[in-house]
Amino acid sequence: MAEASDGPALAFAEAYLETMRVERNVSPNTLRAYRNDILDFLRWADRNNMNALETTHRQLRLYLGELDRAQYSRTTINRKLSSLRGYFGWMCATGAIAEDPAGVMQGPKQPKSLPHTIKPADMAKILTVHGAKDLSGNPREQSFSDMRDQALLELLYACGTRISEASGLLIANVDLKNSQVKLFGKGSKERIVPIHELAASSMARYFHFGRPKLLNGGQCEFFFVSTRGNRMGTDAMRKMFKATLRAAGVDETLSPHDMRHTFATDLLGGGADLRSVQEMLGHASLSTTQIYTHLSPDRLKEVHGQAHPRSGR
Repeated sequence: MAEASDGPALAFAEAYLETMRVERNVSPNTLRAYRNDILDFLRWADRNNMNALETTHRQLRLYLGELDRAQYSRTTINRKLSSLRGYFGWMCATGAIAEDPAGVMQGPKQPKSLPHTIKPADMAKILTVHGAKDLSGNPREQSFSDMRDQALLELLYACGTRISEASGLLIANVDLKNSQVKLFGKGSKERIVPIHELAASSMARYFHFGRPKLLNGGQCEFFFVSTRGNRMGTDAMRKMFKATLRAAGVDETLSPHDMRHTFATDLLGGGADLRSVQEMLGHASLSTTQIYTHLSPDRLKEVHGQAHPRSGR
């Protein structure tokens, strides 16, 4: 990928990213996204014979307008603007530029949408593809990879872990005796999340029987390992999840993150308080968790029938 030719602006970008890495402990994936977004803008500025260090509010608007005309999604445009807002804000704070052209800019409004959740019947199908029993409760033979994949799926739904957190899960942070795991979320923020008995049982079965066979005498500090005995990466986990959806005969557009959405929605629907769910999800702000407080029309009808004085109950 070609770099922007604007040396000073690029040097400031690298310094900004290093600051984000060291001082804010931003994940490698997030840093990569920031860098790509900033480089895209610097290349655009270079093509238009602009000095990126003298970018004006109007020029930045022109850039966002081009993204819109190129049919980038609103989500992508807002993400790119967020990256540039951080970049220009940092340069302004350090004195590299006199004025911040992005500070007061607003991205395109996005339609509010509820998190995509998995239906209970579909979740049951997903959690039996690699299980020790089929949907009817009949025993089935599990391969060693089945044991691992079942443990992973149960973990995703049991505690709402992100796929990156599952991939980075260390043996040292799995406490099967007390049915809990220690997870490290965005910014390496630590949290301890309980797991239910079914998930703990699946994870124990994999740990004691499946994992040693996958390691084949090797060593690995990570809990989930590949068929070659190495850490199971996020790409491999996503690939497994898609294959599981196909085998289960459910919507193949679902993602591992939808397991997290379903975990949060089901907990709140079952009566869990918002603060507890916030802690288990590792959200820094309660407002982020509040998106899961939506209720289905059937649930609203049930609540109305139970609570309204003229409901006849």
